[in-house]
Amino acid sequence: MTTANTIVLVVDDKPAIAELLKYSLHEDEWIWHSVPSLAQAWDFIGRERPDLLLQESMLRHEGGMRLLARLRGDRRLRDKPVILLAAECGEGERDAPLPPPEFIPQPPPEETPDERLLRSGRLVLDPLSCTVRVGNHKVEVRQAEYRLLRFLLCHPGQVFTRAQLLAHLWEAHDTLDQRTVDVHVLRLRKALGRAKSLIKTVRGAGYMLSAS
Repeated sequence: MTTANTIVLVVDDKPAIAELLKYSLHEDEWIWHSVPSLAQAWDFIGRERPDLLLQESMLRHEGGMRLLARLRGDRRLRDKPVILLAAECGEGERDAPLPPPEFIPQPPPEETPDERLLRSGRLVLDPLSCTVRVGNHKVEVRQAEYRLLRFLLCHPGQVFTRAQLLAHLWEAHDTLDQRTVDVHVLRLRKALGRAKSLIKTVRGAGYMLSAS
């Protein structure tokens, strides 16, 4: 799969997601395409036969699982690798009859309390209890700033543009100004106090969390 001729199709009605995925996967030699609807996806698959599909499972105006069902019902395409992108699983998705291991992500097996923690220096985030600590002190952060911090902790040392952060963290990003990100970064830094320097501004690019 990791050849220069690998064709990847992203099916998502949020345009910035394809850019974010390409950036995160660091596979610059892959040939990336993106479409916003199932009809366009099916047309592209018929013409180009992509090697991998990355599909949003919750398209705004369509049942995202229908494309996967159609692929699995076609003898020529049933073995096509598909990764479903989902922040959360709705009830209908949990009950969908998919052959494992189609649905990603899956929780890691037998994760210990220490392994689940996200850390950077003295900054620690516990995803299960949704708590943030700097050293021995608990830090109170709002929901939006918590999501932002968790995302950055999951990608230490990586720079994200405002558009990428909006697309990943705010569902209604199409109606939000990119400066919204600046406001939440400012609030997060204020809440972190002594650890605020971990959130770095990369001039002309965006934001990152120090990998130290």
